[in-house]
This record gives sequence, structure tokens and C-alpha cells, in this order.
Amino acid sequence: MSDHEEDIKADIFADMPVTPNGPVEDAGETISAMEPIVLGEGAKGRGELTDLAIELAQKSAAFTASLPDGVRDSLADLVRNMNCYYSNLIEGHRTHPIEIERAMAGEYSDVPEKRNLQLEARAHVKVQSWIDAGGLTDGGLSAKSLREIHYRFCSEVPDELLWVKNPETGEKHRVVPGELRTRHVRVGQHIAISPGAVPRFLDRFESAYSGLGRTDAILSIAAAHHRFAWIHPFLDGNGRVARLLSHAMLRDQLASEGLWSVSRGLARSVASYKDHMAACDMVRRDELDGRGNLSEEALVAMSDYFLRTCIDQVDFMKNLVRPEMLRNRILSWSREQMQLGDLPANCDTILEAMLYKGELQRPEIAGLIGTGVRQARRIVSMLMEKGVLVSASAKSPLRLAFPARLADRWMPGLFPEA
Repeated sequence: MSDHEEDIKADIFADMPVTPNGPVEDAGETISAMEPIVLGEGAKGRGELTDLAIELAQKSAAFTASLPDGVRDSLADLVRNMNCYYSNLIEGHRTHPIEIERAMAGEYSDVPEKRNLQLEARAHVKVQSWIDAGGLTDGGLSAKSLREIHYRFCSEVPDELLWVKNPETGEKHRVVPGELRTRHVRVGQHIAISPGAVPRFLDRFESAYSGLGRTDAILSIAAAHHRFAWIHPFLDGNGRVARLLSHAMLRDQLASEGLWSVSRGLARSVASYKDHMAACDMVRRDELDGRGNLSEEALVAMSDYFLRTCIDQVDFMKNLVRPEMLRNRILSWSREQMQLGDLPANCDTILEAMLYKGELQRPEIAGLIGTGVRQARRIVSMLMEKGVLVSASAKSPLRLAFPARLADRWMPGLFPEA
């Protein structure tokens, strides 16, 4: 464990004061104000939502199983950058995955504003990598885990991006990583609960979404996404934490392995996404709109939108990496590079084998392409310099990589061209 991780443990897992500057206002809101927090068996449209949840689970599992292990790992690396790009885009911050990839390699823009956005994106990717590696031991639903996600993200973000401005007074406040808000907030038309009420609503949040059966857990991801944002636990950064939490829940319930991104779908229909989130803030319309304080109809519509968006993204990725189509695009690129003299002969043979096997041991390369060991090493070295082969160490297996700069050639449509 690094010194930085030790510092995080000390800050997050100790009894951090929720209100470091003394008591904060608690208006006494009861947790029933957040109901319905899950959709009951009698909710209108529950049957259709269950069908969508089952369809999503089946399609996600089939897509994951269709890819070799090595390809899954490499694709997940690219999708992690893509997820970061689209999540930040929803916030109005546009940092292309190529720039994110450069930031992960320690290459930053000389322009301060661009550098800050690269550092912000790097923070997002690092948190998602931590989640993907099993960092969340309780599914991320506890106040403790939610604060750790926020802490890990905000502690890596430049200070210039940690300030929020009150649009009514012009007063600026600094976001403290991992600290629950101590001020009242308004998001659009939604006036969030008082700051003193946040801890008990987070307790209800955890108890409601923990321990659900698999179908109910999948159905509840959209509800958890909205209800977290409705509580608005932090002064800023709630949208990013909500999307990272949804990623973690989808990964847990669907074993998606990070091979597709719901944030891409939300960003591509951002107006609908924001409309559904705002509609879920509304109180119950009438006697036919459930039995809770908030609109059940709106929550059903949000869940339908969210599940269909997930299914659409699974279908998109499945079509994008269909073996024959992906093979043709990668081989076309490699043969073009060989004709230009930028890559030596036989590179296409290596890449094609990687696609089908997922990974290769280094001693296998010479026999695969019919050359001596020294020439095989030279070719591997050139492919690694191009960023299309990676290896954990000098003795580890080689696997295919999907660099962001080649995404427009290898997987067109994954994200906008730089």
C-alpha cells in the first residue's frame, strides 16, 4: 500500500467529523420524503421493467463471454477513458480521451485550463480503476464508501476546480474532499434536504439498496442514481459520484467488467437524462401516482430510460467489436502501416493472433511469424512503441491494446474524433 493510500485510509476510515465547523441546520425532514426509494411489485410498468432488466443481464453476459480475456482487459482500459470523457461532458467539461490517455501517461498541456481538465479526468479514471479492482467492499452504498469515492476524486483535482459559486450571492465556497455538505443547496428547481438531515438519509439509502435480489438490484440502479443526486450529499461533485456509483452497481450486478459505459448513453441523450432526473424530483401527482412522497410514475419512466440506455450501449459495443469487423479494421490499419514503412512485415499476423487468443507469450512470437528470436523481439518492441501491444512486465504475456488515438480507425463512433 502506498503512502497516499495510507493517508486516504487515515482520513476516510477514521471517524471523520461530518460537521467540522460545528452544528449545521437540520430541518427535521423524515426519510419518508425520499419514498418511493424502490419500485414495489405493484408499481405500474413493473413487469416491463423486469423484462428489460433480464434482457440487459442476458445481453451483457453474452457480450462479456464473447471476448477473450486479454481483449476484455484491454477494451476495459479504453472504455474507462471513454466513460470518464462522457461523464465529464455531462458536467460541461470536454477533455478528449486522447488527452485523457496522455494525462494517464503524465503528459499534460502547457495551457493551464487544459492541464486542469486533464488532471480532473485523470482523477476520475483513477477512481474508476480503484472501483474496478475491487476497492468498494460494500457495493459503494454506505456513506463511508460514498465519501471515499468523493475523497479519492476531489483530492486529485486541482484546487481551482474545487470552488463553487453561489449564483445568488456571488459567494465562493471550497469543496472539501470526502466531507458532507454543511450548507443548503439548490439544483435547478430542486431544493435539497437540509445539511443536518444528510446522514440519516444516507443511512436509509444504504439500507434500501443493500441486500436486494438480483432482479430488484438491477431495477434499482436508476432509482439509486436519482435518489443519491436528490440527497445531494456533497457541496459539489455529486453527478460524478452518482455515475461512478452506477458504474459500480452495474459491474456488480451484471459482471459487465467495464466493457460498456452507461455514461456514453446518458451523455448522448443528455436532455432526456436531465429531464428524467428533474421529473423524479417532483412530488406525487395524484392518488394514482404511487403512495410515496415523490412521483412513482417519474421513477418508473427514469428506470425505463436508464435500462434501455444500458441495453443500447451493450448493443453498440457488441456491434463495434464483432470479431470479423474488428479484425478487418485492425488488419487494414496494420497493413497500411507496413506499406508506409512505419511497421515491419508480419505485424498483422501478430495482431490477428492477439485478437483470437487474447494474449501471447513472448517466446511464441518467433514461431508464429517464422523469424529469429531477435527479429521477433524487434517487432514486438515496435508494436509496443505504437501502443498497440502492452505487457505488465518483461516476462509477462503480451496483449492487444486499444489506444484512444486509434479508436477512430479501430472502433469508429466510440467517441468524437479529436
